[in-house]
Amino acid sequence: MVMQRKKLFLYGAIIVLGLLADQLTKYLILQNVHYLERIAVIPGFFDLTLAYNPGAAFSFLADAGGWQKFFFMGLALVICIYLLRGIIRDEFGTIGKVAAALIIGGAAGNVADRLVHGHVVDFLLFYYHNWFYPAFNVADSLICVGAVLLVLESIFHQKKKTA
Repeated sequence: MVMQRKKLFLYGAIIVLGLLADQLTKYLILQNVHYLERIAVIPGFFDLTLAYNPGAAFSFLADAGGWQKFFFMGLALVICIYLLRGIIRDEFGTIGKVAAALIIGGAAGNVADRLVHGHVVDFLLFYYHNWFYPAFNVADSLICVGAVLLVLESIFHQKKKTA
């Protein structure tokens, strides 16, 4: 029981630290960078910028008229509840639990943006010549890393089911 609480505390800490890292970096960008301003960090490859995304990844449904804000918030909530339930019920291996915690922290960061700003704040911009990867944020990175880890766990680790 004590070990279970310690492990749950660890995954909770990953969630909270991910959310805090995301929100702190967004706060700093909002305070120091003007909308669509670009600050070269690695010229020709990486800039900091300030962009708003009312949609999902790659601005999916960005022009949908506003309903998408609530849709994406609801979807994130359902996914977070599912993943948190899986952590608590020990339905994932260790890597899967870390992955779920990363996804929850990232999703919570983007939900916080939608609640406070009405859109997600993006600021990391990678590019090369005329090729640009769409701007993203720490929350998006947490979600992507978590998703990759979940896929890897599903391939390499089969949690033994108890009957």
